[in-house]
Amino acid sequence: MNSLNLDSIFNPKSIALIGASDKVGSVGYILMKNLTEIGYSGHVYPVNIRKSEILGLKAYLSVSKLPDIVDLAIIATPASTVPDIIEECGTCGIKGIIIISAGFKEAGVTGKILEEKIREIKKKYNMRIIGPNCLGIIHPDINLNATFIQKKQKPGSIAFISQSGALGSAILDLATHENIKFSNFVSVGSMIDVDFGDLIDYFGTDQKQEAF
Repeated sequence: MNSLNLDSIFNPKSIALIGASDKVGSVGYILMKNLTEIGYSGHVYPVNIRKSEILGLKAYLSVSKLPDIVDLAIIATPASTVPDIIEECGTCGIKGIIIISAGFKEAGVTGKILEEKIREIKKKYNMRIIGPNCLGIIHPDINLNATFIQKKQKPGSIAFISQSGALGSAILDLATHENIKFSNFVSVGSMIDVDFGDLIDYFGTDQKQEAF
């Protein structure tokens, strides 16, 4: 049961990037580049309240305006906007969420209140959430880089899970230098929902890989 709906995060057929941007150097821009230029074959829908097109793709004002129900929503917007976005994702039937945004419990009382709102919404819609305040995930087998780290990883047999984004980024640098290959890379951040146990259970069902 711990791995319920995690396929929608690690093997999505379609993704909405909420907070997608064409501003060079921004997190929303790097995420868009990684999702669209590394070889991921699924549909990517940029969501931006001010833009009609981002990096050559039609952009949508909100999740509710998307033409399809996506498997995964990646959120890179200010923390104060996240609960309402999660609610909208839930009403639209989206089961997998990655919250890149920071500014939650690590930011104090206001951030803790935002987290509690997100937990309540998650339970209502039976969603799975990675983050907040995380780097995201990489699944090299399907050319999915849902992080703001601009590195293409070669597929391997080891799943790497890290709470610390800084440690995760350093490990990816080392892995590239030493030709170490990962089946999956996960930065879990504040673990509002999905935690180490969930991921070990999930990756442990695949006999082709190990998790550490």
